[in-house]
Amino acid sequence: MKRRYLTMILVLPGHALAEKQLSPGEFEELVSGKTLYFEQNGSPYGAERYRYGRQSTWQYTDGSCVEGQWYAIEDTICFIYENSPFSPQCWIFTNRDGDYFARTVGTQEGAASELIVSREDNEPLDCPGPDLGV
Repeated sequence: MKRRYLTMILVLPGHALAEKQLSPGEFEELVSGKTLYFEQNGSPYGAERYRYGRQSTWQYTDGSCVEGQWYAIEDTICFIYENSPFSPQCWIFTNRDGDYFARTVGTQEGAASELIVSREDNEPLDCPGPDLGV
Protein backbone atom coordinates (compact mmCIF):
# COMPACT_ATOMS: atom_id res chain seq x y z
CA MET A 1 0.00 0.00 0.00
CA LYS A 2 2.78 2.44 0.91
CA ARG A 3 4.57 1.67 -2.35
CA ARG A 4 1.44 2.39 -4.42
CA TYR A 5 0.90 5.70 -2.59
CA LEU A 6 4.53 6.75 -3.18
CA THR A 7 4.24 5.86 -6.89
CA MET A 8 1.11 8.00 -7.18
CA ILE A 9 2.86 10.94 -5.52
CA LEU A 10 5.83 10.65 -7.88
CA VAL A 11 3.74 10.23 -11.04
CA LEU A 12 1.03 12.83 -10.54
CA PRO A 13 3.23 15.95 -10.26
CA GLY A 14 5.16 14.96 -13.40
CA HIS A 15 1.95 14.54 -15.33
CA ALA A 16 0.59 17.85 -14.08
CA LEU A 17 3.74 19.61 -15.28
CA ALA A 18 3.89 17.87 -18.67
CA GLU A 19 3.02 21.15 -20.44
CA LYS A 20 4.27 24.50 -19.21
CA GLN A 21 3.39 27.77 -20.89
CA LEU A 22 6.41 30.02 -21.34
CA SER A 23 6.23 33.50 -19.88
CA PRO A 24 7.37 36.35 -22.14
CA GLY A 25 10.64 36.50 -20.18
CA GLU A 26 11.23 32.77 -20.61
CA PHE A 27 10.40 33.03 -24.31
CA GLU A 28 12.84 35.92 -24.77
CA GLU A 29 15.58 34.02 -22.95
CA LEU A 30 14.93 30.93 -25.07
CA VAL A 31 14.93 32.62 -28.49
CA SER A 32 17.20 35.69 -28.39
CA GLY A 33 20.08 35.29 -30.81
CA LYS A 34 18.72 32.01 -32.20
CA THR A 35 16.94 30.69 -35.25
CA LEU A 36 14.08 28.26 -34.63
CA TYR A 37 12.73 25.93 -37.30
CA PHE A 38 9.06 24.97 -37.13
CA GLU A 39 7.13 21.97 -38.43
CA GLN A 40 3.42 21.28 -38.66
CA ASN A 41 2.20 17.70 -38.90
CA GLY A 42 5.74 16.55 -39.75
CA SER A 43 6.23 19.02 -42.63
CA PRO A 44 8.40 22.16 -42.65
CA TYR A 45 6.36 25.26 -41.79
CA GLY A 46 9.01 28.00 -41.67
CA ALA A 47 11.83 29.43 -39.59
CA GLU A 48 12.30 32.52 -37.49
CA ARG A 49 15.46 34.34 -36.51
CA TYR A 50 15.11 36.17 -33.20
CA ARG A 51 17.43 39.09 -32.72
CA TYR A 52 17.97 40.98 -29.50
CA GLY A 53 15.55 43.84 -28.92
CA ARG A 54 12.58 41.64 -29.87
CA GLN A 55 13.23 41.98 -33.60
CA SER A 56 12.73 38.95 -35.84
CA THR A 57 12.83 37.67 -39.39
CA TRP A 58 10.31 35.05 -40.53
CA GLN A 59 11.28 32.81 -43.44
CA TYR A 60 8.53 31.06 -45.38
CA THR A 61 9.10 27.58 -46.79
CA ASP A 62 9.64 29.13 -50.25
CA GLY A 63 12.70 30.96 -48.86
CA SER A 64 11.19 34.46 -48.87
CA CYS A 65 11.48 36.48 -45.68
CA VAL A 66 9.67 39.23 -43.85
CA GLU A 67 10.89 41.46 -41.02
CA GLY A 68 8.95 41.71 -37.80
CA GLN A 69 8.98 42.33 -34.10
CA TRP A 70 7.32 40.67 -31.15
CA TYR A 71 5.75 41.91 -27.96
CA ALA A 72 3.90 40.41 -25.02
CA ILE A 73 0.25 40.73 -24.12
CA GLU A 74 -0.03 39.08 -20.71
CA ASP A 75 1.39 35.56 -21.33
CA THR A 76 0.96 35.52 -25.09
CA ILE A 77 3.60 36.42 -27.65
CA CYS A 78 2.36 38.60 -30.51
CA PHE A 79 4.13 39.32 -33.79
CA ILE A 80 3.75 42.21 -36.21
CA TYR A 81 5.34 41.87 -39.65
CA GLU A 82 6.12 44.52 -42.23
CA ASN A 83 3.71 42.95 -44.74
CA SER A 84 0.77 43.14 -42.30
CA PRO A 85 1.54 45.83 -39.69
CA PHE A 86 -2.05 46.06 -38.42
CA SER A 87 -2.70 42.33 -38.07
CA PRO A 88 -0.85 40.93 -35.06
CA GLN A 89 -0.47 37.18 -34.78
CA CYS A 90 -0.57 36.03 -31.15
CA TRP A 91 0.80 32.70 -29.99
CA ILE A 92 1.11 30.60 -26.87
CA PHE A 93 4.50 28.94 -26.56
CA THR A 94 4.81 25.85 -24.38
CA ASN A 95 7.35 23.31 -23.26
CA ARG A 96 5.86 19.84 -23.30
CA ASP A 97 8.11 17.04 -22.12
CA GLY A 98 11.21 18.87 -23.39
CA ASP A 99 9.79 19.87 -26.78
CA TYR A 100 8.67 23.40 -27.63
CA PHE A 101 5.32 24.06 -29.28
CA ALA A 102 3.52 27.13 -30.60
CA ARG A 103 -0.19 27.48 -31.16
CA THR A 104 -2.28 30.48 -32.05
CA VAL A 105 -4.38 31.97 -29.31
CA GLY A 106 -7.70 30.14 -29.18
CA THR A 107 -6.32 26.84 -30.53
CA GLN A 108 -6.40 23.76 -28.29
CA GLU A 109 -3.29 21.84 -27.24
CA GLY A 110 -2.49 19.10 -29.75
CA ALA A 111 -4.55 20.67 -32.54
CA ALA A 112 -3.47 19.95 -36.11
CA SER A 113 -2.47 23.61 -36.53
CA GLU A 114 0.02 23.42 -33.65
CA LEU A 115 3.66 23.99 -34.57
CA ILE A 116 6.62 22.16 -33.07
CA VAL A 117 10.15 23.50 -32.91
CA SER A 118 12.02 20.85 -34.87
CA ARG A 119 15.48 22.34 -34.33
CA GLU A 120 17.34 25.50 -33.41
CA ASP A 121 20.72 26.99 -34.21
CA ASN A 122 22.63 30.25 -33.99
CA GLU A 123 22.89 30.82 -37.74
CA PRO A 124 21.17 33.70 -39.54
CA LEU A 125 18.59 32.90 -42.18
CA ASP A 126 19.60 33.01 -45.84
CA CYS A 127 17.06 35.53 -47.09
CA PRO A 128 17.15 36.79 -50.66
CA GLY A 129 17.58 40.55 -51.06
CA PRO A 130 14.83 42.73 -52.48
CA ASP A 131 14.19 42.62 -56.21
CA LEU A 132 16.28 45.39 -57.72
CA GLY A 133 14.90 45.31 -61.25
CA VAL A 134 16.80 46.18 -64.41
